[in-house]
Amino acid sequence: MNRFSKGILFVIGTAITLTIFPMTAKAADYTVVKDDSLYKISVLFKTTVTMIKSDNTLQSDEIRPGQLIKIDAQIYTVSTGDTLYLIAKRYGIPLDNLRKANNKWDDMIFIGQKLILPGVKTSSTQQQTIIPYTQDELNLLSRLITAEATGQPYDAMVAVGGVVVNRVKSTEWPNSISTVINHVTGGYYQFTPVKNGYINNPPSDMAIKAAWAALYGNDPSNGAMFYFDDSSTNQWLWSKQKTASIGNMVFVK
Repeated sequence: MNRFSKGILFVIGTAITLTIFPMTAKAADYTVVKDDSLYKISVLFKTTVTMIKSDNTLQSDEIRPGQLIKIDAQIYTVSTGDTLYLIAKRYGIPLDNLRKANNKWDDMIFIGQKLILPGVKTSSTQQQTIIPYTQDELNLLSRLITAEATGQPYDAMVAVGGVVVNRVKSTEWPNSISTVINHVTGGYYQFTPVKNGYINNPPSDMAIKAAWAALYGNDPSNGAMFYFDDSSTNQWLWSKQKTASIGNMVFVK
């Protein structure tokens, strides 16, 4: 953990186009598994047995393992940094339901993979990040979190991202990740990893997860605009209102 002067503050910003996760407007194809019933499927996908029978022109309630059932549900395309946990959280789906809908009981997913979102109708409005970003900026944010908060609790990593989001939303700072991270003012780098080159190290999986969480509104920093190591002797930082202490990191605004 670095020690920071007033000029060496943690910051991130973004403002480009929103990342849109591909969805299909067509019904999803759910594969019937052993011990399934139309009732169980209707509960999983928040629909009715009558609707399922109508959409699939079924004359009875009898179904068999391996049978494809058309369901009104969005299909999600896995993107960089995704995990089943993050996808479930993003759409407000119980993780177990996401697994059941896709018969997916391990955690291995790959970019481009299609996943059914149980209970999320094709007409539903997709949840978006609270600030815009690009994939390159997501990677940059993840690398910054890796450089600044590796070894700290996961909440501290998310909180770093939270500070980033708070800065982006403020009119007092630059409005894109690249310009903010590379910003130098009064001869001071805003990010120590830019100066020492640690920003070029690849992001950890945990940092990518933390970056996603922050972009989707998780803010353990509680609205902080700055953060620093608790060993810092910078009285200007310590004089600010503390919003959180996580691990060895202090968050203030």
